[in-house]
Amino acid sequence: MGETLTDEEKATIARRFIAHAPPGEFNEVFNDVRTLLNDDALVRRSVSKAFAEYNRDQYIPTKVQGVEEECLITDANDLSDGRFYDPRTRQSFKFDHLRREASEYQPHTSDEQSEPWRSTFEKELTEYIKERYTYGACTVIGGSDADTITLAAFIESHKFEPKNFWNGRWRSKWSLAFTKGQTECELTGLIKAQVHYFEDGNVQLVSSKDITETIQLQDETTTAKEIIRIIRQSEDSYQQAVNENYQVMSDSTFKALRRQLPITKAKIDWTKITAYKIGSELKNA
Repeated sequence: MGETLTDEEKATIARRFIAHAPPGEFNEVFNDVRTLLNDDALVRRSVSKAFAEYNRDQYIPTKVQGVEEECLITDANDLSDGRFYDPRTRQSFKFDHLRREASEYQPHTSDEQSEPWRSTFEKELTEYIKERYTYGACTVIGGSDADTITLAAFIESHKFEPKNFWNGRWRSKWSLAFTKGQTECELTGLIKAQVHYFEDGNVQLVSSKDITETIQLQDETTTAKEIIRIIRQSEDSYQQAVNENYQVMSDSTFKALRRQLPITKAKIDWTKITAYKIGSELKNA
Protein backbone atom coordinates (compact mmCIF):
# COMPACT_ATOMS: atom_id res chain seq x y z
CA MET A 1 0.00 0.00 0.00
CA GLY A 2 1.30 3.47 -0.83
CA GLU A 3 1.72 6.14 1.77
CA THR A 4 -1.07 8.67 2.17
CA LEU A 5 0.00 12.26 1.54
CA THR A 6 -0.59 14.86 4.22
CA ASP A 7 -2.56 18.01 3.43
CA GLU A 8 0.66 20.04 3.40
CA GLU A 9 2.31 17.64 0.94
CA LYS A 10 -0.75 17.84 -1.30
CA ALA A 11 -0.69 21.65 -1.10
CA THR A 12 3.02 21.75 -1.96
CA ILE A 13 2.45 19.69 -5.09
CA ALA A 14 -0.55 21.83 -6.03
CA ARG A 15 1.46 25.04 -5.63
CA ARG A 16 4.08 23.67 -8.01
CA PHE A 17 1.42 22.92 -10.60
CA ILE A 18 0.11 26.48 -10.25
CA ALA A 19 3.59 28.04 -10.46
CA HIS A 20 4.30 26.24 -13.75
CA ALA A 21 0.96 26.89 -15.43
CA PRO A 22 1.57 27.79 -19.10
CA PRO A 23 0.56 31.27 -20.32
CA GLY A 24 -3.17 31.61 -20.84
CA GLU A 25 -3.91 28.28 -19.12
CA PHE A 26 -3.99 29.29 -15.46
CA ASN A 27 -7.72 28.66 -15.09
CA GLU A 28 -7.44 25.16 -16.58
CA VAL A 29 -4.56 24.27 -14.25
CA PHE A 30 -6.41 25.74 -11.26
CA ASN A 31 -9.57 23.77 -12.03
CA ASP A 32 -7.53 20.56 -12.37
CA VAL A 33 -5.74 21.23 -9.08
CA ARG A 34 -9.03 21.93 -7.37
CA THR A 35 -10.43 18.64 -8.67
CA LEU A 36 -7.34 16.70 -7.57
CA LEU A 37 -7.36 18.15 -4.07
CA ASN A 38 -11.13 17.88 -3.71
CA ASP A 39 -10.91 20.22 -0.72
CA ASP A 40 -11.82 23.88 -1.26
CA ALA A 41 -10.83 24.75 2.29
CA LEU A 42 -7.32 23.45 1.61
CA VAL A 43 -7.18 25.41 -1.64
CA ARG A 44 -8.10 28.65 0.11
CA ARG A 45 -5.82 28.00 3.06
CA SER A 46 -2.67 26.67 1.43
CA VAL A 47 -2.77 27.20 -2.35
CA SER A 48 -4.18 30.71 -2.79
CA LYS A 49 -0.76 32.24 -2.03
CA ALA A 50 0.53 30.61 -5.20
CA PHE A 51 -1.98 32.63 -7.25
CA ALA A 52 -0.35 35.90 -6.14
CA GLU A 53 3.16 34.56 -6.74
CA TYR A 54 2.19 33.44 -10.24
CA ASN A 55 0.61 36.78 -11.16
CA ARG A 56 3.60 38.77 -9.92
CA ASP A 57 6.06 36.51 -11.71
CA GLN A 58 4.12 36.65 -14.99
CA TYR A 59 3.60 40.45 -14.86
CA ILE A 60 -0.15 39.97 -15.29
CA PRO A 61 -1.79 43.11 -16.77
CA THR A 62 -4.94 44.55 -15.22
CA LYS A 63 -7.34 47.34 -16.15
CA VAL A 64 -7.34 50.35 -13.84
CA GLN A 65 -9.79 53.20 -13.75
CA GLY A 66 -9.06 56.43 -15.56
CA VAL A 67 -6.68 55.27 -18.30
CA GLU A 68 -6.60 53.06 -21.37
CA GLU A 69 -3.19 51.55 -20.52
CA GLU A 70 -3.07 48.52 -18.25
CA CYS A 71 -0.98 48.24 -15.09
CA LEU A 72 1.28 45.23 -14.56
CA ILE A 73 1.21 43.24 -11.33
CA THR A 74 4.83 42.88 -10.11
CA ASP A 75 6.89 42.61 -6.94
CA ALA A 76 7.99 46.22 -7.43
CA ASN A 77 4.53 47.79 -7.07
CA ASP A 78 3.26 45.38 -4.41
CA LEU A 79 2.10 47.26 -1.29
CA SER A 80 1.31 43.98 0.58
CA ASP A 81 -2.11 42.88 1.89
CA GLY A 82 -3.28 42.35 -1.67
CA ARG A 83 -2.81 45.99 -2.71
CA PHE A 84 -0.76 47.31 -5.62
CA TYR A 85 -0.20 50.77 -7.05
CA ASP A 86 -0.21 52.18 -10.54
CA PRO A 87 2.41 54.96 -10.87
CA ARG A 88 0.84 56.15 -14.12
CA THR A 89 -2.41 57.20 -12.43
CA ARG A 90 -1.02 57.68 -8.91
CA GLN A 91 -3.54 55.36 -7.33
CA SER A 92 -3.45 52.09 -5.43
CA PHE A 93 -5.97 49.28 -5.64
CA LYS A 94 -7.00 45.95 -4.21
CA PHE A 95 -6.24 43.12 -6.63
CA ASP A 96 -8.17 39.86 -6.78
CA HIS A 97 -5.54 37.32 -7.86
CA LEU A 98 -8.07 34.72 -8.96
CA ARG A 99 -10.47 36.97 -10.89
CA ARG A 100 -7.63 39.36 -11.84
CA GLU A 101 -9.68 42.46 -11.17
CA ALA A 102 -8.76 45.76 -9.49
CA SER A 103 -11.06 47.50 -6.98
CA GLU A 104 -11.08 49.73 -3.90
CA TYR A 105 -9.03 52.53 -5.44
CA GLN A 106 -7.14 55.03 -3.28
CA PRO A 107 -4.80 57.95 -4.08
CA HIS A 108 -1.11 57.04 -4.00
CA THR A 109 1.75 59.52 -3.61
CA SER A 110 4.64 59.16 -6.05
CA ASP A 111 8.32 59.54 -5.19
CA GLU A 112 8.88 63.16 -6.20
CA GLN A 113 12.65 62.92 -6.66
CA SER A 114 12.47 60.12 -9.22
CA GLU A 115 9.15 61.08 -10.81
CA PRO A 116 10.53 63.33 -13.64
CA TRP A 117 12.82 60.48 -14.76
CA ARG A 118 10.16 57.82 -14.26
CA SER A 119 7.36 59.61 -16.13
CA THR A 120 9.61 60.49 -19.08
CA PHE A 121 10.84 56.89 -19.29
CA GLU A 122 7.24 55.68 -19.06
CA LYS A 123 6.16 57.94 -21.93
CA GLU A 124 8.90 56.69 -24.24
CA LEU A 125 8.36 53.06 -23.25
CA THR A 126 4.60 53.30 -23.80
CA GLU A 127 5.18 54.52 -27.36
CA TYR A 128 7.61 51.65 -27.92
CA ILE A 129 5.06 49.11 -26.66
CA LYS A 130 2.32 50.50 -28.90
CA GLU A 131 4.66 50.29 -31.88
CA ARG A 132 5.95 46.78 -31.22
CA TYR A 133 3.28 44.77 -29.43
CA THR A 134 -0.35 44.19 -30.39
CA TYR A 135 -1.25 43.02 -26.89
CA GLY A 136 1.51 44.69 -24.86
CA ALA A 137 1.61 46.66 -21.62
CA CYS A 138 4.28 48.26 -19.47
CA THR A 139 4.75 49.72 -16.00
CA VAL A 140 7.67 51.88 -14.83
CA ILE A 141 8.43 52.12 -11.11
CA GLY A 142 10.55 54.90 -9.63
CA GLY A 143 12.11 55.37 -6.22
CA SER A 144 14.90 57.19 -4.43
CA ASP A 145 17.15 56.82 -1.40
CA ALA A 146 19.08 59.97 -0.48
CA ASP A 147 20.71 61.04 -3.77
CA THR A 148 20.21 57.69 -5.56
CA ILE A 149 17.38 57.30 -8.05
CA THR A 150 16.20 53.84 -9.09
CA LEU A 151 14.03 52.97 -12.08
CA ALA A 152 12.53 49.59 -12.96
CA ALA A 153 10.53 48.98 -16.15
CA PHE A 154 8.39 45.92 -16.82
CA ILE A 155 7.11 44.79 -20.22
CA GLU A 156 4.51 42.10 -20.87
CA SER A 157 2.95 40.92 -24.10
CA HIS A 158 0.96 37.79 -24.80
CA LYS A 159 -1.05 36.02 -27.44
CA PHE A 160 -3.39 33.18 -26.59
CA GLU A 161 -4.56 30.90 -29.40
CA PRO A 162 -6.12 27.87 -27.66
CA LYS A 163 -8.20 27.04 -30.76
CA ASN A 164 -4.91 26.64 -32.63
CA PHE A 165 -3.35 24.76 -29.70
CA TRP A 166 -0.78 27.31 -28.58
CA ASN A 167 -0.34 30.17 -26.09
CA GLY A 168 2.63 32.42 -25.43
CA ARG A 169 3.93 35.26 -23.27
CA TRP A 170 6.89 37.66 -23.59
CA ARG A 171 8.26 39.45 -20.51
CA SER A 172 11.19 41.68 -19.75
CA LYS A 173 12.47 43.76 -16.86
CA TRP A 174 14.92 46.68 -17.11
CA SER A 175 16.60 48.33 -14.10
CA LEU A 176 19.06 51.13 -13.41
CA ALA A 177 20.24 53.22 -10.47
CA PHE A 178 22.22 56.46 -10.48
CA THR A 179 23.04 59.51 -8.39
CA LYS A 180 22.93 63.20 -9.22
CA GLY A 181 25.94 64.27 -11.23
CA GLN A 182 26.69 60.75 -12.45
CA THR A 183 27.49 60.63 -16.18
CA GLU A 184 26.92 56.95 -16.86
CA CYS A 185 25.37 53.91 -15.22
CA GLU A 186 24.64 50.24 -15.78
CA LEU A 187 21.35 49.12 -17.31
CA THR A 188 20.44 45.49 -16.56
CA GLY A 189 17.71 43.56 -18.31
CA LEU A 190 16.11 40.14 -18.21
CA ILE A 191 14.07 38.89 -21.17
CA LYS A 192 11.82 35.84 -20.87
CA ALA A 193 9.79 33.99 -23.49
CA GLN A 194 7.39 31.12 -22.81
CA VAL A 195 5.30 29.31 -25.41
CA HIS A 196 3.14 26.20 -25.02
CA TYR A 197 2.14 24.10 -28.04
CA PHE A 198 -0.26 21.26 -27.34
CA GLU A 199 -1.70 19.85 -30.56
CA ASP A 200 -1.32 16.06 -30.34
CA GLY A 201 1.46 16.57 -27.82
CA ASN A 202 2.83 18.84 -25.13
CA VAL A 203 5.84 21.03 -25.98
CA GLN A 204 6.98 24.13 -24.11
CA LEU A 205 9.61 26.74 -24.89
CA VAL A 206 10.92 28.42 -21.75
CA SER A 207 13.82 30.73 -22.52
CA SER A 208 15.53 33.75 -20.93
CA LYS A 209 18.47 36.07 -21.46
CA ASP A 210 20.31 38.50 -19.17
CA ILE A 211 21.39 41.87 -20.59
CA THR A 212 23.95 44.32 -19.18
CA GLU A 213 24.75 47.61 -20.92
CA THR A 214 26.38 50.90 -19.94
CA ILE A 215 24.37 54.00 -20.79
CA GLN A 216 25.27 57.70 -20.80
CA LEU A 217 23.21 59.85 -18.46
CA GLN A 218 22.05 63.21 -19.77
CA ASP A 219 18.66 64.86 -19.36
CA GLU A 220 15.51 62.82 -18.72
CA THR A 221 14.34 62.67 -22.35
CA THR A 222 17.71 61.86 -23.91
CA THR A 223 18.40 59.18 -21.32
CA ALA A 224 14.96 57.61 -21.80
CA LYS A 225 15.45 57.46 -25.57
CA GLU A 226 18.85 55.80 -25.09
CA ILE A 227 17.30 53.17 -22.82
CA ILE A 228 14.59 52.46 -25.41
CA ARG A 229 17.27 52.09 -28.09
CA ILE A 230 19.01 49.42 -26.02
CA ILE A 231 15.74 47.64 -25.22
CA ARG A 232 14.79 47.58 -28.90
CA GLN A 233 18.21 46.30 -29.94
CA SER A 234 18.32 43.66 -27.20
CA GLU A 235 14.83 42.33 -27.84
CA ASP A 236 15.46 42.19 -31.60
CA SER A 237 18.73 40.27 -31.09
CA TYR A 238 17.12 37.86 -28.67
CA GLN A 239 14.16 37.18 -30.96
CA GLN A 240 16.50 36.57 -33.90
CA ALA A 241 18.67 34.21 -31.81
CA VAL A 242 15.62 32.19 -30.72
CA ASN A 243 14.43 31.91 -34.33
CA GLU A 244 17.88 30.82 -35.55
CA ASN A 245 18.24 28.30 -32.74
CA TYR A 246 14.95 26.63 -33.57
CA GLN A 247 15.82 26.53 -37.24
CA VAL A 248 18.98 24.64 -36.35
CA MET A 249 17.00 22.32 -34.09
CA SER A 250 14.49 21.69 -36.85
CA ASP A 251 17.27 20.87 -39.32
CA SER A 252 19.36 18.68 -37.02
CA THR A 253 18.26 17.98 -33.44
CA PHE A 254 14.64 17.03 -34.16
CA LYS A 255 15.68 14.90 -37.13
CA ALA A 256 18.12 13.04 -34.91
CA LEU A 257 15.23 12.13 -32.62
CA ARG A 258 13.26 10.51 -35.43
CA ARG A 259 13.76 6.93 -36.61
CA GLN A 260 15.49 7.11 -39.99
CA LEU A 261 14.14 3.72 -41.08
CA PRO A 262 11.35 1.46 -39.87
CA ILE A 263 12.19 -1.50 -37.64
CA THR A 264 12.68 -3.67 -40.76
CA LYS A 265 15.59 -1.36 -41.74
CA ALA A 266 14.05 -1.07 -45.21
CA LYS A 267 12.28 1.87 -46.79
CA ILE A 268 8.69 1.36 -47.91
CA ASP A 269 8.17 1.29 -51.65
CA TRP A 270 4.90 3.19 -51.82
CA THR A 271 4.32 2.12 -55.44
CA LYS A 272 4.05 -1.49 -54.18
CA ILE A 273 2.07 -0.75 -51.03
CA THR A 274 -0.41 -3.58 -51.69
CA ALA A 275 2.43 -6.08 -51.36
CA TYR A 276 2.71 -5.23 -47.70
CA LYS A 277 0.44 -6.57 -45.01
CA ILE A 278 -0.75 -3.09 -44.11
CA GLY A 279 -1.57 -2.48 -47.74
CA SER A 280 -3.64 -5.61 -47.89
CA GLU A 281 -5.50 -4.66 -44.77
CA LEU A 282 -6.25 -1.21 -46.16
CA LYS A 283 -7.34 -2.66 -49.47
CA ASN A 284 -9.75 -5.10 -47.83
CA ALA A 285 -11.10 -2.54 -45.34
